[in-house]
Amino acid sequence: MADLKGMEFLKKKLNIKQTRIKLRYSYYEMKNIAFDFGISTPPDLKSWNSCLGWCAKAVDSLSDRLQFRDFKDDNFDLMEIYQLNNPDVLFDSAILGALISACSFIYISKDEDGYPRLQVIDGYNATGILDPFTNMMTEGYAVLSRDNNGNIIEEAYFEPGRTTFYKNGKAYLKEEYKAPYAMLVPVIFRPDAIRPFGHSRISRACMSITGSALRTIKRSEIAAEFYSYPQKYIVGLSDDSDLADKWQATIATLLAITKDEDGERPMVGQFTQQSMQPHVDQLRMFASLFAGETGLTLDDLGFATENPSSADAIKAAHENLRLTARKAQRTFGTSFLNAGYLAACVRDDFSFNRNQLYLTKPRWEPIFEPDASMLSLIGDGAIKINQAIPDYFDKDNLRDLTGIDYE
Repeated sequence: MADLKGMEFLKKKLNIKQTRIKLRYSYYEMKNIAFDFGISTPPDLKSWNSCLGWCAKAVDSLSDRLQFRDFKDDNFDLMEIYQLNNPDVLFDSAILGALISACSFIYISKDEDGYPRLQVIDGYNATGILDPFTNMMTEGYAVLSRDNNGNIIEEAYFEPGRTTFYKNGKAYLKEEYKAPYAMLVPVIFRPDAIRPFGHSRISRACMSITGSALRTIKRSEIAAEFYSYPQKYIVGLSDDSDLADKWQATIATLLAITKDEDGERPMVGQFTQQSMQPHVDQLRMFASLFAGETGLTLDDLGFATENPSSADAIKAAHENLRLTARKAQRTFGTSFLNAGYLAACVRDDFSFNRNQLYLTKPRWEPIFEPDASMLSLIGDGAIKINQAIPDYFDKDNLRDLTGIDYE
């Protein structure tokens, strides 16, 4: 207990990160405003801003492929706890929050009957101190509710074996647990030694490229006005000619301009019409950069490149995305195992050792669902391998490849 940093320290730590997390949520929700260079934008359009969903696509394309199934060798019945805590929402919400803000949290408490209750808290509202060996929290802090103006109403401070709840700054409840860690478990995307709380899927490069693409869209919208109505000119028009209504002269199907008193007639012409192609090419360039950064393809970003592909071709085109998903499955699976471990301590009112769960392994659905031809290839391969090594493939590891439940 003497080594704990304290609640005020964790509050300051959270405040440092909230600005960056809020920025990434603005990109995900398409509420970000691109910086305007002020070169080609008319003054009346300075405040106009377009939207682009590439960052949301980068996050959703990965989160939608991460489908947690269950635990193998679940000796502590962890899935029973998750099944009673709305797993369809819990897992997806934790994964989505971690991809956006680099880290989300699963907060564990007791319900009225003393059974563990699990809730997801996003990285904007929680933080803590990590144990570098187990990647669990030695202490944590979380904002549990806010008012309509964003002011904190209820918050909690997590210590090993105890959680203290505060309302309007005053402690009103303490819950005791037989557990060696704080009841706040981080779900981290791509952690490393420098950034133990991970990296966001919406990287600095993603935000920079999105800003450049938004400026391209804005310039193309402005250029489209000139493209629709190219500029025209009249040379040699006398001073007493009446062309006051220039809009009427622009859209009129027939425009009559008579000779002047000297018999001279004006010369009418049109400036070269602007082309939209440079804007399309530039937007496609930024789409290529964004696709390379995130492991997507141009088809994913709205630029059709070829005929519809087979499941095998789609998988090959998304090889980088597959590797990213595999990495995310490893770290997220450990986080869900840690949360289940602490929930089991609460359920059984006993402080288990973390190493007692060494046999339990998280299992996920396939990242890419196989089509009919791929199922046929898997079946042929399984038969041949089982002929060489009997019983190498069974109903369990075949489900890992196909995603089809044998029941």
